[in-house]
Amino acid sequence: MAADRTTDSVHLDALGPRGPYRTRDPSVVKDVSGAEVARLSLVPPVYVTRAMAALRKAEPVPARDLDALLATAGDAFASGTIGGLGVLEYEHLVSRTSGTPLTVVRAATQGTARFVRQARSSAERGRPRGTVSGWRDPAVRQGHAVWARRGEVFAVNASGNHPGVHRLWLEALALGYRVAVRPSRREPFTPYRLVGALRQAGVGEDRLVLLPTDHRAADTMVRGADRAVVYGGDEVVARYAHDSRVLPQGPGRTKILVTADTDWRDHLDTIVGSVGDEGGTACVNATAILVEGDPAPVAEAVAARLSVLPSLPPQDEHAVLPVCPLDRARALSSHLGWVAAGTRTWLGGNGIVDDLGDGSAVLRPSVHQVDSADAVQLRTELPFPCVWVAPWSRTDGVAPLRDTLVLSALTHDGALLDALLAEPSIANLHIGDHPTYWMAPGVPHDSYLSDFLMRSKAVIGSL
Repeated sequence: MAADRTTDSVHLDALGPRGPYRTRDPSVVKDVSGAEVARLSLVPPVYVTRAMAALRKAEPVPARDLDALLATAGDAFASGTIGGLGVLEYEHLVSRTSGTPLTVVRAATQGTARFVRQARSSAERGRPRGTVSGWRDPAVRQGHAVWARRGEVFAVNASGNHPGVHRLWLEALALGYRVAVRPSRREPFTPYRLVGALRQAGVGEDRLVLLPTDHRAADTMVRGADRAVVYGGDEVVARYAHDSRVLPQGPGRTKILVTADTDWRDHLDTIVGSVGDEGGTACVNATAILVEGDPAPVAEAVAARLSVLPSLPPQDEHAVLPVCPLDRARALSSHLGWVAAGTRTWLGGNGIVDDLGDGSAVLRPSVHQVDSADAVQLRTELPFPCVWVAPWSRTDGVAPLRDTLVLSALTHDGALLDALLAEPSIANLHIGDHPTYWMAPGVPHDSYLSDFLMRSKAVIGSL
């Protein structure tokens, strides 16, 4: 495996079942200013088909070796040299290409390493209490449920908005799936490093592959898997909505609810952090705040806090806001202006573009107040700190809070909390002063991945 420097750019090879593979005409990876920083080998559909066939023939990573292997891989990811890239160079490249603030990337490095080390125990958290892990368990002799895979090969069509998206598929590997990862062409460094660290620790090349591809070959990869997770917008969710083999990961539409029995001033740090932490780019960042009563004071206070955040290049130690190419920033600002028409603007009314002068721009925060809890703007999620603040009343009920990855509920109303917990389209509920971005190994992100990957089988008998 190599990420060598035969030119000024880093070469990122595909990592296939027989080792690294470099194409003659690689794709150029650019940083936010438009400068070339890497060359990524894109593999054709025929290569993908052969790689998926090799995964299917391979055996799972042996369970007896798993914990030690994952510990070694986690350490390597956090501090080692993978494919010629040390951790500092890796973090700098991720920051410059994705536009994610360097401090966020550094925190994600340590967080991902922690998830690697705990992948097996995290996956095990999702096992039903009434099952055992295999037919050799003595309980099977009298008849018992066994936790079994629904397939053998798992595919990941990843996004590049945040390094943390690659934590999810680690559990599939821990559960015995052989895994194919298609990296984002915007930020391929994290999956390259993660796959490399796992291979360096002992995961066989025919059990875990990195397949940079175009969209046509990505479809080949998804079709060739037994189970797949695909990241994207509403169109991706709609495309795979009726395919039981595919778990679409769409917009988070994460929200905060503040009821009248709670003084929001006591929780302003949590509210602002939920909007702006991680640069406001993650699916767990709040994009809507619903307030029982007058939402204007909340909107004003959030806007005041976000307005003082500095505009800096992403690799600056003090950067906290995302950066992207200038043309894209202007397009996003134009789109925001169109979506926000008719709202009360507290922040971002003159646009959200802060030109850094090198072809890139900081995406500044935006805060808008809407008239009702069912305003169409509440469904708009943009890749920077952008939040819609709306009034909410008991007569509105749970309906405006649906279709939410994380809901932080600042309330003391037990009956309301019961209703929120019972609502199927609210994936995660944080009660009280807990930010929307809180996550931990072993705690489900959007249900346990094992709910999608595993099933319980009745087994009786012995040899």
